[in-house]
Amino acid sequence: MAVKARDFRYSDQPEPHKARTKEILKAHPEVRELISRNPYSFLLILFVVASQVTIAILLSGQAWWWAIIIGWFVGAFANHALFVLIHEAAHNLIFKNRTLNYISGIIADIPNVLPSAISFRSYHLKHHSFQGVYELDADLASKWEAKLIGGSFVGKALWEILFPVFQALRTSRLKEIEFMNVWVLVNWVVVFGFDALMIYFFGWTAFLYFVFSFAFSIGFHPLGARWIQEHFLTYPPQETYSYYGHLNVPALNVGYHNEHHDFPSVAWNNLRKLKATAPEFYDKLVYHKSWFKLWLRFLFDPDLSLYSRMVRSNRGGVQVTK
Repeated sequence: MAVKARDFRYSDQPEPHKARTKEILKAHPEVRELISRNPYSFLLILFVVASQVTIAILLSGQAWWWAIIIGWFVGAFANHALFVLIHEAAHNLIFKNRTLNYISGIIADIPNVLPSAISFRSYHLKHHSFQGVYELDADLASKWEAKLIGGSFVGKALWEILFPVFQALRTSRLKEIEFMNVWVLVNWVVVFGFDALMIYFFGWTAFLYFVFSFAFSIGFHPLGARWIQEHFLTYPPQETYSYYGHLNVPALNVGYHNEHHDFPSVAWNNLRKLKATAPEFYDKLVYHKSWFKLWLRFLFDPDLSLYSRMVRSNRGGVQVTK
């Protein structure tokens, strides 16, 4: 493995999860019992969406800066939970019927201002199948993106604030993944239609609450460290990391990322059980205990940047069609 100046780390080795999955199943065949769907996640979606809408309505007519305060301390956690539930729907972990999972994801997307549930599904499933492959993994920053942001505090703070924009721009390099389909259009109509209705009936402060909840849930907030925690090479050469802190409670165990990649068919409520069932496989891996500390490290450590990712060559066993 070689490290190039101002470049990603490159590896000819296959991603680590498929091999570990086989080892865990051999040592603990009872893990198969944890593979299941959780339809109660749909009720949680309805509760969180209703709560966010209620808070936004209560803020109607208030000073706009209340949207920032409540968005930081409350809305960010609610919207982040909805992102996790969209993730569950993307893996068909709520219902057996795929259409119901599409619908669940779109409903969870309602307070997120910018529609992304259906698009996320397409790109995220490729991330699991082709982890680290530049042409297919939307989780990797584009080369121009990493060069533009660099290692400065200002650049990385800007990246966090504009994270949805940068992610959307990555789609242009992932030419094998279908960007538009009927479900994407439905997603757009529902979310943008909801945005318009909120502005029309309840005013700009109510809408700004959704904007700030969305923005803080994915960046320039300790919750934003989740995106750093998952695959940034904070302790190379390990390329996937879990987080075992208290914020896993409101974040619905999304920190259990090694466990999720090893068994993407295990729903969020069983990820803790998965780790407890096979501790000898997970306790030896490096993990994070604080999203807040990791967030600060990302912002202020010039050696930790968008280049701090493992990129896998075709020789690692992945075939890429160009």
